[in-house]
Amino acid sequence: MKENNQTYTISELSKEFGITPRSIRHYEDEKLISPQRNGSQRIYGKGDKVRLQLILRGKRIGFSLSEIREIISIYDLPSGEQKQTEYLSQKIVERREALYQQQKDIETMLGELARLEKRINQ
Repeated sequence: MKENNQTYTISELSKEFGITPRSIRHYEDEKLISPQRNGSQRIYGKGDKVRLQLILRGKRIGFSLSEIREIISIYDLPSGEQKQTEYLSQKIVERREALYQQQKDIETMLGELARLEKRINQ
């Protein structure tokens, strides 16, 4: 069992999450994670690892980095967990609506392509 003071290198996190070290450095540049430094070596703690996991989850479901930053930063406020949950719920609804609209648009385009193809091949 890992202790709370477990640390990770950029290579370890890169390998574990299947992303490039450059991506991790980008998230650092965006102030989403903030590793300690030992000279030029980055030392990531448990909190950085959790944040990285949240960042990647947010990216997978289509959140922008600014939305992810907002979700993460809300947690640090008083009653942050509740506000974070409310904000995240709102963002999920918005994202789902956007995806449904995209799905509808794709279905419309596919139908138009099929009709055009049918006309061309008559």
